[in-house]
Amino acid sequence: MFGAPKVFGGGTTNTINNSNPMKDIEVASPPDDSVSCLEFSPGTLPSTFLVAGSWDNNVRCWEVQGNGQTIPKAQQTHTGPVLDVAWSDDGSKVFTASCDKTAKMWDLNTNQATQIAQHDAPVKTIHFIKAPNYSCVMTGSWDKTLKFWDMRSPNPMHTIALPERCYCTDVMYPMAVVGTANRGLIIYQLENQPQEFKKMESPLKYQHRCVKIFTDKKTSQPTGFALGSIEGRVAIHYVNPTNPKDNFTFKCHRSNGTPNGVQDIYAVNSIAFHPQHGTLATVGSDGRFSFWDKDARTKLKTSELLDQPISASAFNAQGNIFAYASSYDWSRGHEGYDPTKMKPHIFLRSCFDELKPSSKKS
Repeated sequence: MFGAPKVFGGGTTNTINNSNPMKDIEVASPPDDSVSCLEFSPGTLPSTFLVAGSWDNNVRCWEVQGNGQTIPKAQQTHTGPVLDVAWSDDGSKVFTASCDKTAKMWDLNTNQATQIAQHDAPVKTIHFIKAPNYSCVMTGSWDKTLKFWDMRSPNPMHTIALPERCYCTDVMYPMAVVGTANRGLIIYQLENQPQEFKKMESPLKYQHRCVKIFTDKKTSQPTGFALGSIEGRVAIHYVNPTNPKDNFTFKCHRSNGTPNGVQDIYAVNSIAFHPQHGTLATVGSDGRFSFWDKDARTKLKTSELLDQPISASAFNAQGNIFAYASSYDWSRGHEGYDPTKMKPHIFLRSCFDELKPSSKKS
């Protein structure tokens, strides 16, 4: 397991200026194209592994050693960009979703990948669901469906029609949240058979980019979610708020602005909640990550500026490593891409103390 935070030394620095301003540890042999997703292995495993999906059509797995250095272990390939990844609860398998309209199950023990799902359009999201009476994989697609697969049959065990294309999802049993095109937002309950619990009007005015469920501090049950948009804003939303004022939005990933009031606004590409503290990280197209305490409504830290967007992020199960991927996210279109400068990187940061809740009361 990862050692104490002091084990982390400075990361290896690059010849490219500003690619690693936080001096964090670089992951060895990163993807060749933009990184779409990062996921750490579950805490049930004795070792820590990191998986990344990329627009180079590959999904890669590294072992993270106690000193923070990484060993590339294996990789698998789709015939289109890999948009999302998920681990099984026992850490033996990784599920991958791709633009090739399929999802696969990668057995890490045999290093074999088999197709387990099919859609009529790219598969945008994938999650493993472990319920008391069933386990399955949930896929969300741009074909406007959510499908649930038991991994032994070529046909889904359940299909839910969505009002629009699936843009982002999160699952924490017994709850699932789906954000769609046209700012659609649907909460599902997963007990017995998945079914719609609540359709919601989005608290954000612009396209959804990422969503992450958070838990109640006392019960550890899912109680709400954080939703990020392309407009540098995050909504904190409780499903059943005790007080309507519990729900709020905050601005992030924006420039300070010029004297005449012009401000650059950037997409929120990923949200991750700290597994112990309940605080959260956001990463954006502005090339920064920020740590937040939603309960105290305060910012804990903002990183130095990286030389390209941060496209994905994740915490490990113990909450002492924050992984973030620096790679082009096409937020500035084709013109904004410079292949001579924009090489993907994945960094690991010792983060346990930085994510401790603020002592300031809201």
